Amino acid sequence: MDVVALIGIGLLTGATTVLFGFGGGFVAVPVVVWADAALGADAMRVATATSALVMVVNAGFATAVTQRRVLLALRGSGTLLLLLAAGASAGALATRLAPADLARWAFVAYIALTIADLLLRPGFLRPGHRVEATSDAPRPLPAVLGAPVGAVAAFLGVGGSVMTVPAMRRAGHTMHVATALANPLTLAIALPAATVSLGGAAVPAPADAHVNLVGLVDLRAASALLLGALPLIAVLRRRPPRIPDRIYAWAYIGLLAMVTVAMLLSA
Repeated sequence: MDVVALIGIGLLTGATTVLFGFGGGFVAVPVVVWADAALGADAMRVATATSALVMVVNAGFATAVTQRRVLLALRGSGTLLLLLAAGASAGALATRLAPADLARWAFVAYIALTIADLLLRPGFLRPGHRVEATSDAPRPLPAVLGAPVGAVAAFLGVGGSVMTVPAMRRAGHTMHVATALANPLTLAIALPAATVSLGGAAVPAPADAHVNLVGLVDLRAASALLLGALPLIAVLRRRPPRIPDRIYAWAYIGLLAMVTVAMLLSA
């Protein structure tokens, strides 16, 4: 029954990958915490590691089917991508060393602060100057953001979109472009994080836990989530829904609020 539920949640991770650039991370973390509750406090470590692997596949696939003219907005961002990857490696290592409950409450606190920031500070719901999707010279994200964004994202298992989407939005991008560009940035974070997690020592699991771990990654949960996500990503990339920009921005905030509640309920 858990597998059926995970496949169903996989559909949601696919939708959030395309619509919000999450790569599935924000949805996958509370779901895997729930599915692997038998691991106790270590469930959060496994959830962040499993989330990283899910994001590698989801974000990679979503990037591959994104229109080239949109991806051109990342032209010249090589240093940013390298720093994201370096930060992600450090963040994934920190997850293995930190107290098990620290990542859970840091996850909740960070999303809550982000929601407050998006609601109160101008530039997300009420953007100023816009850069259209067809612009030849959209403003890139500062490379200096790479290391800290990568480290925090990998530590929490969220992929970085919760930081990069608001930043690109405030740089003038529409929600459509900001969320599409979040996927290649998420891939730069998730790939080294997943590599570190797969190579780490597995946490001890009770005999009745029914958890298949490779390193810190729950392969059963990851496979079920991807089984639901990938077909939906393919469909939504071919026929993306037309959502008014302001409603799109509110929906982004609403999803963050839902994930915060889910994490609190799973505590």
